[in-house]
Amino acid sequence: MRLVGENVEVGIYTTKEAREFAREQELDLVEISPKAVPPVCKIMDYKKFLYEQKKREKALKSKATKVVIKEIRFGPQTDDHDYEFKKKHAEKFLKEGAKLKAFVFFKGRSIVFKEQGQILLLRLAQDLEEIGKVEQMPRLEGKRMTMFIAPKK
Repeated sequence: MRLVGENVEVGIYTTKEAREFAREQELDLVEISPKAVPPVCKIMDYKKFLYEQKKREKALKSKATKVVIKEIRFGPQTDDHDYEFKKKHAEKFLKEGAKLKAFVFFKGRSIVFKEQGQILLLRLAQDLEEIGKVEQMPRLEGKRMTMFIAPKK
């Protein structure tokens, strides 16, 4: 096996020799890449290694962007004033960097107005095209017609 680490001359050693080096330094022998030929091992404090690995993962996790999805609900026969009011909220959500899930909810027999619902969602997409782009075109799922809009960067 190839041995690396502090206070160790990098080279190829037998397992017994590597264990002996680790025991002398009161550290652990850790296999770094088992698929390499020969396998690579490192002499280090294993608990400290695990601690630092967790710390790195936590730092990466905190830097990851969290996607916020805001919803706006319409009826199939939403009036112009209500539409404008909800459109302003949609603009605010997109400017804040959140994704937008706009949907038309069909109650009872209002499912016969699915064309109106689609027209309403497409109108919203057209009105918001300067600040957002459509990720998913309007699609009917059960009694809901949904559309996703993501903010433009």
